[in-house]
Amino acid sequence: MAKSSPSRARLFVALELPEATRAQTARLVGPDDAWRLVSPASLHVTLVFLGWRAEEEIEPIGALTARAAAGVGPIALVPTEVRVVPPRRPRLFALDLDDPVGTCGELQGAVSAALAGVGLYEAEKRPFWPHVTLARVRRGHRVSMPSGVGSPPPAFEADRVVLYRSTLHPKGSVYEPLQAFTLEK
Repeated sequence: MAKSSPSRARLFVALELPEATRAQTARLVGPDDAWRLVSPASLHVTLVFLGWRAEEEIEPIGALTARAAAGVGPIALVPTEVRVVPPRRPRLFALDLDDPVGTCGELQGAVSAALAGVGLYEAEKRPFWPHVTLARVRRGHRVSMPSGVGSPPPAFEADRVVLYRSTLHPKGSVYEPLQAFTLEK
């Protein structure tokens, strides 16, 4: 008798943007055939991208994320500029965020360490960069900074951490919130 393979989900943990910030951020870069805009509802700040994980790991991931976020209050972030990443052959446009108090980086480190500590995540070697991905460059296109980039939204506070399932589609990924945690001291 053949074993059935476990059901898997593509997962990530992110900070949810406040609605007003999300609406303003969505208008920074206009449409173009060379890139695919991220839908306004999908804009977020990724803390940890877990990739494909077994469905039965969702609950433990959520519990560890909640523990890592406990006692962390709302996170102050300051949008600075739209960047092309990487600069020479851009694959995406992103809104760079300043983390003036360092709380976003601390939360990312705590979630990363909690999940890595039990083998559910392999911590990245590169430093954490708080940002919001605005658009992804389509395969085969070469681009530079889009013209007419809007002004970044004002500083904001993010107060929700969400564990998302990412489902891949030809027109872009669809994100489904699985668990959410409010940041409050």
